[in-house]
Amino acid sequence: MSLLTAATKVRENAYAPYSNFKVGAAVRAGSGKVYVGCNVENVAYPEGTCAEAGAIAAMVAAGEAELIEALVIADSPLPVSPCGGCRQKLAEFGAPDVKVTMTTLAQNTSEMTLGELLPGAFTQKHMEGEY
Repeated sequence: MSLLTAATKVRENAYAPYSNFKVGAAVRAGSGKVYVGCNVENVAYPEGTCAEAGAIAAMVAAGEAELIEALVIADSPLPVSPCGGCRQKLAEFGAPDVKVTMTTLAQNTSEMTLGELLPGAFTQKHMEGEY
């Protein structure tokens, strides 16, 4: 299944009663399997979950820890990039050269690498004193 098809389909399941802004995400793991997530809002706004975080959680729950591609889709005039927290989550599992596609329902698309989205990412190397 393509990332675009998977993310578009799961976007419809988003729980967005407060913003009415549905987002879908799909990630491809190192095995080639696709995992999806959608945004889940909460009346206590900071307690919601982003679509990218949901897709990553599904990937990890399935026992995978390598991200090789990601796609985010929303119904907006311009492509929506992952928030700062999700950029860090993506960087936890993907190399700086991993492609991230950001697109809209009207197919207005932008592509960047994780390194472009999050230059100077905080990584495990920082914890190991290698930087």
